[in-house]
Amino acid sequence: MTPARPLDPKWWVMLAIGTGSFMSALESSAVNAVLPVVGRSLGVGVATIQWVVTIYLLAVSGLLLSLGRLGDIRGHKTVYVAGLVVFIAGSLLCGLAPSAVSLVAFRVIQGLGAAMLFANSSAIATKAFPARERGQALGLLAMMVYLGLTTGASLGGWLTETVGWRAIFYVNVLPGILALILSVAFVPRDPGRTTRERFDLGGAALFILGFLALLLGLNQGHAWGWSSAPVTGLCALAAVALAAFFWVERRVGAPMVDLTLFRARAFSAAVLSAVCNYVCVFSIAFLLPFYLIQGRGLSAARAGTLLVTQPLVMAVVAPVSGALSDRIGSRLPAATGMAMLGAGLYFMSRLGPVAPLDHVVRTLVLTGLGTGVFISPNSSALMGSAPRHRQGIAAGILATARSVGMVLGVGLAGAVFTTVLARAEAHPSATAFFDGIRAGFLTAAAVAGLGTLVSLLRGDPLS
Repeated sequence: MTPARPLDPKWWVMLAIGTGSFMSALESSAVNAVLPVVGRSLGVGVATIQWVVTIYLLAVSGLLLSLGRLGDIRGHKTVYVAGLVVFIAGSLLCGLAPSAVSLVAFRVIQGLGAAMLFANSSAIATKAFPARERGQALGLLAMMVYLGLTTGASLGGWLTETVGWRAIFYVNVLPGILALILSVAFVPRDPGRTTRERFDLGGAALFILGFLALLLGLNQGHAWGWSSAPVTGLCALAAVALAAFFWVERRVGAPMVDLTLFRARAFSAAVLSAVCNYVCVFSIAFLLPFYLIQGRGLSAARAGTLLVTQPLVMAVVAPVSGALSDRIGSRLPAATGMAMLGAGLYFMSRLGPVAPLDHVVRTLVLTGLGTGVFISPNSSALMGSAPRHRQGIAAGILATARSVGMVLGVGLAGAVFTTVLARAEAHPSATAFFDGIRAGFLTAAAVAGLGTLVSLLRGDPLS
């Protein structure tokens, strides 16, 4: 008898960071699904309880670049393991929160932990796997995220009904501890750097200020009014702070963001196409529930069952597409995926007030297929275009592109939809609601077309 071969260490690394990615995605999806129940339990209205989601988004998005850069300097394993500890602690505190204000505050801690995970997981996977398997590795990581998103809403609803909403935070503890043990045991430490670079505190502060102002303005524009003084002021502050950030980064010796990364066409194009992709995905996430619930009269539960189709398809397809891109390159799969996503959005724009629900499912399958085909090759191209000592900031830029696309997608879809409805008030139309939905999907399809073109024009990374 021959002894069994031990499992390759890289797969233990994937299990460790995959568990962490699944946990954080599941948490985000579960909280969003039961937010009204949490608000009623704590005795606050929608305007207050929505900050449970908004503050988490702002914390994660604003800190991604800084924590990716910190991983490059201090070691990706160090920051990732610390992120698991912070996320578990934040989850416990959220579950114990006695009021809405304390829950919002504890979500900042949870967001800090999530940002530490998101900003370093792709870098750890890229370093653990050889270049010829990079697409497969990032595809598997994406699969774990999509599985978390898929199961989070249903698990969150079940836990809330059977145990109570606080259980959706406590449920993170066991998988978090498992991910922590696996990460400490199997994620290799980064090799020591011959030169110690300093962390760019000034650049980090300017970016956080500018980016948070931009995201907050875009996130609250529909509620406060796009031309209101708060939104205008936030956008002006964002423009000044981000302009100052780029000025500083060009002159400091050890910048937070190495702007030379964007000189590589494969890198800059992958960032732009990632933003386009997430604009499209979150346009669907914003518009389709309105179509199904308000336009078609479906219950929230039935609409949720239909909506799970897209992330489920993405979870199945992403690792397959990543493995394929390792063989044939990333450019063609990425462009094909964006084109499929654009086609799915166009077909969504054709859904009218009496379209059969199986047509809705088909469009969700097509958009899920397109996104799943796109994500892994594009992420592989971006990470492969960055040198090994810049993998953390590259992962942070990739995660930031997701946040920008998410906020822009919701903001753009909401602006188009509400603009069409506002015009209908002056010229009443029986089809105004569906005209607004159609215009939003067509706008997102145009963004997908731009992403397809960008993916076609870029080259593949050399490594």
